[in-house]
Amino acid sequence: MSEQKESSVLFSLKELMNLEEDRIKTEEAQKAAAAAAAEKARIEAERAAREAEELRIRTEEERRRNEERRAREEAARLEAIRQAEIEKARVEAEQKARLEAMAAQQHHERSLAALQQDESKKKLRKLLIGGAIASVLVIGGVTIAAVKSAQENEARIAAEAARARELEEANKRLEAQFKESEGKMAALRDQLASAKDEATRLSLQKQLEQEQQKQDQLRSSRGGGGRPAAGGAPASGGGAKAPCNCAPGDPLCSCL
Repeated sequence: MSEQKESSVLFSLKELMNLEEDRIKTEEAQKAAAAAAAEKARIEAERAAREAEELRIRTEEERRRNEERRAREEAARLEAIRQAEIEKARVEAEQKARLEAMAAQQHHERSLAALQQDESKKKLRKLLIGGAIASVLVIGGVTIAAVKSAQENEARIAAEAARARELEEANKRLEAQFKESEGKMAALRDQLASAKDEATRLSLQKQLEQEQQKQDQLRSSRGGGGRPAAGGAPASGGGAKAPCNCAPGDPLCSCL
């Protein structure tokens, strides 16, 4: 009877040991599965971040190419307008000079014909000849003035076109820097939201603050003062609003 009890106790102990081993194996399997799932999630997050960055780079490159193409087209348009205005001024000056020369020549010929019919008006003939010479000199002066005006107009148009191109390039550079900073801030916010430890969060938060300061500096560089106070009131508290010094169409202008 005692042997049966000992066998029963040994059997029970063995069953308990088997159950404990099964429990330990189950916990280890669960831990391994959780670790594998976490690693898979990390790999997927890194892949998604890489794909997002690659898409941002491709989008930025395409935008840059489009802006360069539009800038070339605008420069060609302005150059065509300038050349057309120069040619128009030259043609008008030449036509005016020809018409005045023809009118002077016709007047001179009529005067000579009248003088040939009346020899007694030799003195008048000399005067008319002198007047014709004076007319030719006046026409020459008009032609020179017209050419000089066309040259001055060409120089003015070239200077205005150059200034417009400089302003456009400066605005594009600032806009590109601002958009790049916006992309970095978005990426930093995503990384901050998924950060696991405090050190990483502090580092990402510091980088985010630096990018925000960079954006504030970009705004300050155009219009001299960043964002206006809430409600549209001047930051100084009721004084006259500062004049806007931004270029027309500036996307970073603080006056908007």
